[in-house]
Amino acid sequence: MATANNNRDTYKATAVTLMVFGALYLLDKLVHFSSLGLPWVMNKDNFLLYTAVIFLLLKRDKSVGLVLIGLWLVLNFGLITALLGTMSAYLLPAALLLVGALLYFISTR
Repeated sequence: MATANNNRDTYKATAVTLMVFGALYLLDKLVHFSSLGLPWVMNKDNFLLYTAVIFLLLKRDKSVGLVLIGLWLVLNFGLITALLGTMSAYLLPAALLLVGALLYFISTR
């Protein structure tokens, strides 16, 4: 029974993701996000982030969403370090330690 719910969650998250992508493409054709000063909305890297957020919101099993967030972070490492500036020298190692410790704690309980 748990597998059926997991599949249902996956189908629901996938369906919502496809609808969001369709709506974004349609809106981009109508209002052109780049002309509004929002070119990042249609950035292909951000579609991975949108998918991750939708999966985190709609699936009980958060592993897919967390993996997608991790992939987005790796792909956008330059953006993140640029946003953090000089603090990134301290925040990135601290964040890695924190996430690693959290995952270790979750895996051992």
